[in-house]
Amino acid sequence: MRSHVEEAPDHCAIEFAMEMLGGRWKLAILKQLVAGTHRFGELRRALPGITQRMLTRQLRELEADGLVTRTVYREVPPRVEYTLTDIGHSLDSITEQLDKWGRWYRETVRRGAPSNARPPT
Repeated sequence: MRSHVEEAPDHCAIEFAMEMLGGRWKLAILKQLVAGTHRFGELRRALPGITQRMLTRQLRELEADGLVTRTVYREVPPRVEYTLTDIGHSLDSITEQLDKWGRWYRETVRRGAPSNARPPT
């Protein structure tokens, strides 16, 4: 069961943030949306390992948490677009840092570098 921000104790802010952003896909979705508005199919193609059901679920949670806005256009066929809110954009630097660190770590492990290798700053 997901917590509500009003119910979260002040001492566990990192746990609350991880509850909102945790999981395999949320930060990857946010990273895609940093570049701008995307339709569902575009997000699905950009994240080839995600299932339609999981993408739908993660987008709904991000929307419920106020990080993503979902816009439905009354057209035939219907068009739905997802955009970061201002609160969602507050995570831009965090997603960029995690992307940078992930790339560095992957290359460090591939090269067999020692475990004391310095991460990027």
